[in-house]
Amino acid sequence: MAPVEVLLVEDNAGDALLASQMLADAPVPVKLHIARDGAQALHMLSGEQLKPDVVILDLNLPEIDGLRVMEQYHPADVPIVVFSSSTRESDKLLAKALGACEYIVKPSDLDAFRDAIWGMVQRWGSRRSREKV
Repeated sequence: MAPVEVLLVEDNAGDALLASQMLADAPVPVKLHIARDGAQALHMLSGEQLKPDVVILDLNLPEIDGLRVMEQYHPADVPIVVFSSSTRESDKLLAKALGACEYIVKPSDLDAFRDAIWGMVQRWGSRRSREKV
């Protein structure tokens, strides 16, 4: 199976490191790319070099926030999963309206964080990676 190409858009270095470590042990092979803000994510997604299987997107980002990223990047064939600490219903509704396939509030428990990250990759990335083989 080809690795699942994941773009993690996360400005919190601790969360990015934790996700990276957990994805290294994921039940499916993962190739992780990290953008530290919305502007970097849009730059990475605009080129031909990166075509992720799934985008895991934080909302509270410097430069360009996650909702603005979704306004500017909305391919039909790349699922975007919002993974944010925001519990605001307005953020959830707007993210869904902008095309998010799932909205997950970041858990504070390490096991729940791992399960959430692994679940996103398996649900949304694995289907596309199998098509590449």
